[in-house]
Order: sequence, then C-alpha cells, then structure tokens
Amino acid sequence: MSDSRTVPAKLTGGTALPRPRAAGIAWAALTVSIFSGWFVITRFSVTRELRIWDITALRFGIGALLLAPVLVRNRTRLPRAAWGTGFVFAMLWGVPFVLLVALGLSLTSAAQAASIAPTLMPLFAGLFAWAFLGEIQGWRRWGGYAAILAGLSLLLLAGAASSGPPSAAGIGALAAAAAMWAVYTLLFRRSGLAPIESAALICFWSAVLFLPVYGLGGLSRLGHAGAGEIALQAVYQGVLMSGVAIFTFNRAVSLLGSSAATAIIALIPTIASLLAIPILGEHPSPAEGAAIAVIVAGVLLAARRPGPPEPSDQRRENR
Repeated sequence: MSDSRTVPAKLTGGTALPRPRAAGIAWAALTVSIFSGWFVITRFSVTRELRIWDITALRFGIGALLLAPVLVRNRTRLPRAAWGTGFVFAMLWGVPFVLLVALGLSLTSAAQAASIAPTLMPLFAGLFAWAFLGEIQGWRRWGGYAAILAGLSLLLLAGAASSGPPSAAGIGALAAAAAMWAVYTLLFRRSGLAPIESAALICFWSAVLFLPVYGLGGLSRLGHAGAGEIALQAVYQGVLMSGVAIFTFNRAVSLLGSSAATAIIALIPTIASLLAIPILGEHPSPAEGAAIAVIVAGVLLAARRPGPPEPSDQRRENR
C-alpha cells in the first residue's frame, strides 16, 4: 500500500534535503527519550508489586484501545495483506520483544539491559541491510558501528568489574530482542504502512494474543499494586510506549532511513544512565562514562548518510 503524499527524495549536492532530515532527527530524539525512560520505569515497577505480565498487559491492552480508531477508520483502505504484515510486526516488536527484554532485565540489570539491546540493534540493522538488501553503509557507518560495539564492550566490562560478569542467558535474550527489532525496522520501511497504522496493528495483534493468556492464566497482580503505580505504568506503557514511541520511531525510520534512525537509538544507554541517577540512585563510574562517550561518537558517525541515497528511501508523511 503506497502513500501518494511523499516528500520528494531529491538530492542537492549528494546530500539529503535538510528539512526532512531535521524532522527525522527530532522524531528519533523523542523516541530515544521515551525508550530510555522505559527501562528505568519498568525496572522501578518490577522490583515492587507489578510483574512483567502486568506491564505487558497494560502496554498492549491500553495501546490497542487508544489506537483502535485508526484501524476502524482505515478498515476499508487496509488490504488483507496489511493485517498479515501487522501480525509479523507484532511477532517482532510486540509481546515476544517485551518478554525477551524482561528476561534480560531479570538476569542482568537495568543498566546492562538498556546498554545491550538498543546498542546491538543498529549493528544488526546495518549488517542485515548490507547483507540482504545490498544497502551501501560507507566507511563512516562501519566505523560508527565499530565504535558503538567498542563502547558496549567497555560498558559491560565496567559493570562486570563492579557487580560481577553478566548472565550469558540474559545477554542472549537481549541480543535476540535487538535482532528482532532490527528486522522489524527493515521490514517496516518496505511495508507501505503509515507509522500510526503499524503501531495500531502491533498493539491489536499483541492484545489479541496476550490478553486471553494473561486473564485466564491468573497472571495479574494489579490488585496488589497501588493506584499510583498502576497509573504510572498505564500512562507510560500504554500511551507513551505502545502509541507514541512506536509512531515516533516509525516516523524517524521513514525520514532518515533504517541505518541512521537505528544508530541514533544507540544513545539510549546514555539517556537511561542520566535518568537512573535521580530515579534509581545509580551513578555511572568513570569507566562507564568513558564508554558512553565512545558510543556517542559511534552514533554521530553511524547516523550520517553515505553519499548515494539508500535504496527505497521513500519518506512517508503521516496520514
């Protein structure tokens, strides 16, 4: 399904038009802010009364309700194939993704989880785009990916020095989540779906598949949590994560391309570390600060567009 309202992909002097790129960076920055807070807010609740099952139910249940008008309004325009695509997207960036990250959180720590999954995602996205789609990355991006990986390694070593080596199973779960996220990113750009449509379909399929298991399986602990904690998670998980963050990330991918948008996502450990200082009382060590600086340098390199435009770089406007 194509969108007739696209921004021309005309290039001037081999560089992208500045206005769409600036808008894409703004959408990516908003996404990074929301995702960074997600690791902190989720860790805050799962160490108290609520469990990851409650977080997942709030995230996709409320998200499905809020975004239902999008599917109702577009039901005659969305082809049957779009619903199948949405199901695939839900398998990549819906409940399975959340549960894998939750497993990683339970086996490692909030700081390590916020470092591993978002940092590996642009590496997987760049590698997959190069290997399977023939996208030219350029030496700057490869250098940026190398710097991001080096920064991640330094973060893990610094964490191991203070709290022991991380769990191999936890790292594996977070790496799998990052790979799924990367595949979703590449598929979304070629799906023809608008950002809000993709977000609505992910929430719809996730709610349909998970909520019956949640309700019939007796997994709820909402009755044990206070109203304030439930309200916090309902707003952050159901509104910001399931609605706003998916939409803003999709817009960033549409405007910047998958490689640049996913590279900016690697800034999440930096923002999450800053948020953890006042909320969780966690202060990064000097070694962790140096590692974060290396990651930032890698992001600045990897987020740059190579000379020729990326294939299929169609910039969809919000419908």
